[in-house]
Amino acid sequence: MRVDRIVEDAILESIHHNRVNLLSEEAGFVDNGSSITLVIDPVDGSANAAFGVPLSCFAGAVVEDGTAVEALTTWFDTGRAWHARAGVPTSFRTTGRTTLKGASVCLMRPKTGTQDAWLRIANSADRIRVLCTTCLETMLVAEGTVDAFIDPGSDTHRIMDLATALVTVPAAGGVLLDLHGRPFTFEPDLTHRWSGVAAATPQLAEELIATVLG
Repeated sequence: MRVDRIVEDAILESIHHNRVNLLSEEAGFVDNGSSITLVIDPVDGSANAAFGVPLSCFAGAVVEDGTAVEALTTWFDTGRAWHARAGVPTSFRTTGRTTLKGASVCLMRPKTGTQDAWLRIANSADRIRVLCTTCLETMLVAEGTVDAFIDPGSDTHRIMDLATALVTVPAAGGVLLDLHGRPFTFEPDLTHRWSGVAAATPQLAEELIATVLG
């Protein structure tokens, strides 16, 4: 969408000036010969933004030699931001919830083939929200506003959808996993897909995955 390009064009100017690489949803991989790559989703929730729904954000992670080391997510409508460095505890924490019963869960919207798994989660949790912005929803897990976020098997996520959560959720005491245990990689090939699971604790993540897989 045009809104994605507006944000991305400004970042392209910066990465060329600073001679770092870029991996982005729109531009793909821009190689400046650096060991540092900025992995971004210029506007996560771009459909929300385009229609005036105030649920969209910028998400960017600094990746050094294939490892995400720093992340920033900024909620456009409110200006709230979540910053984290790998291995450094944050000022915000997850809820610490360990069970799905009583949990508040953000879910990817139901898609073909995921309806049964979606309902199993919905029927087990206490509250369900569908906000249509993974990067923002995973930050809500990190700060303890909700207990978990999960894509129940649609393999929708590309790496820029999950890059900031890879740093921020663990720094806040939670976990980020793939539904099928696949490792997250920062390859330029954007055909790689995942079903991300962000949870307040490993125990909650394991129960969510078990519930989806039946």
